[in-house]
Amino acid sequence: MGRIFETRKHTMFARWNKMAKAFTRVSKDITIAVKAGGTDPNSNPALRRAIQNSRAVNMPKDKVDHAIKRAAGEDQKDYEIHVYEGYAPHGVPVIVETATDNVVRTVANVRVAFKNWGGNMGATGSVGFMFKRMGVFRLDPTGIDQESLELDLIDHGLQELGEGTGEKGEKQVIIRCDFHDFGKLQSAIEGRKLNVISSESEYVAQTPVELPEDKASEVLKMVDELEQDDDVQHVFYALA
Repeated sequence: MGRIFETRKHTMFARWNKMAKAFTRVSKDITIAVKAGGTDPNSNPALRRAIQNSRAVNMPKDKVDHAIKRAAGEDQKDYEIHVYEGYAPHGVPVIVETATDNVVRTVANVRVAFKNWGGNMGATGSVGFMFKRMGVFRLDPTGIDQESLELDLIDHGLQELGEGTGEKGEKQVIIRCDFHDFGKLQSAIEGRKLNVISSESEYVAQTPVELPEDKASEVLKMVDELEQDDDVQHVFYALA
């Protein structure tokens, strides 16, 4: 298996603002999952993932339960997933994943963020070919034999297995699969009762761009502005 290259997702929020943004993102994931598959996580894999990811950001259980009940209500907003592409300063490819109830507002805000930092928002497909959409699972490494796990999961879609760290520097085992194998690998992981920290789909840069620190900083400032928008769920970018 190839070693893991982490697609960088950067933020410079204050701690409380970062936590609030994480809760908003998970709440939207819960809403989308409930609308699509109901309120029972046992029969709704997307909701199971959203609940799992809520734990990764320390979202209180009562907030999770409230988000599920609210999502089931008739007056709850419907969110649409839209993906935008373009280039940050210095030609760094960027993919912006959003969940919105107002596409006009969202696309305008994304376009402004690109423009503010000298980037260019492009058409669909303009940079997408430089990324690979993959299912990404982050596991607690405690008790895991990586070689055995790799052999065990390779028939369930596993493509890459490696090590990484969380935001607090904690060690993680990271495994990836093609996006179309996401459900199959999720079932295999759940069946083995592995301790999953988070599981999401991500756009993984295939050829990251190397920049000196001053130019990389300009890219990250644009990413920060995008991430602060309430409609933005994730920003993926090809910066080494």
